[in-house]
Amino acid sequence: MKNKTSLKSDADDDQQRLAVLIDADNAQPSVIEGLLAEVAKYGVASVKRIYGDFTSTRMTQWKAALLKHSIAPVQQFAYTSGKNATDSSLIIDAMDLLYTHRFDGFCLVSSDSDFTRLAQRLREEGQTVYGFGERKTPDAFVQACDKFIYTEVLRSGADESESDAGTNAGSKAKPGKKAPAKKVDPASSNRGKQEPEVDEPNPRGSTKPGEPLPLDLLRQAIEDASDDQDWAFLGAVGSYLNKVRPDFDPRLYGHKKLSDLFMYQPKHFELQERTRDGSNTKLFYVRSRDS
Repeated sequence: MKNKTSLKSDADDDQQRLAVLIDADNAQPSVIEGLLAEVAKYGVASVKRIYGDFTSTRMTQWKAALLKHSIAPVQQFAYTSGKNATDSSLIIDAMDLLYTHRFDGFCLVSSDSDFTRLAQRLREEGQTVYGFGERKTPDAFVQACDKFIYTEVLRSGADESESDAGTNAGSKAKPGKKAPAKKVDPASSNRGKQEPEVDEPNPRGSTKPGEPLPLDLLRQAIEDASDDQDWAFLGAVGSYLNKVRPDFDPRLYGHKKLSDLFMYQPKHFELQERTRDGSNTKLFYVRSRDS
């Protein structure tokens, strides 16, 4: 029995233990599958709770989602009209969970700025805070999180996953000419032939069509992580972007990965794939082109 316990503990330590707390008044059940899939990228959802008045007819759709995804509902009656008791219940539970010292991070699912101080307080205790909300989420709450993911992106992300399995045409691989070998990711052959020479803001569509790329931010991220030849490791670039803009997400600009975003902007950036010495590990490096 001791050996089994030890193995289980070691396996758990490999991933962050996360508490997922959902404000049912400010979240949509249609995004729950994509949301939980996104949470799984960061760790294990050890606790999944949703807060709201489930006696209300507005919560009918949530009831089916709770059973399917094993989310524990926390009933909160509206004591006074116009006052949101749900927020207080979620905040109290978050602090109770914090002081159990069993978690590495919290996922706060809401578009309500009332949770700004909660996110700040959790981070003060060394917790990683992932925020999930709609594009209308106030910037104060977005900036209070370590990482903020817009739920509109999760809907499109789910569609892309289905298309990979051949069930959805929303993100078909682009047929076309081969990418230049030196300028474009050679591994792109795994995704089918592509046409990277066309500079478009959203070549694959996005949650907000026509949204311009933050070129200045991208160039600054590259400069911050660049070497003497102006090349920057893509992982370091992504880390900088997340620190400066918690809500930065290549999916907002129609790309599933950061490498794709740079690859589809050959007028502004050059992407290079390198193989680490003594291994088959492939690393991406990027640099800005002179304007």
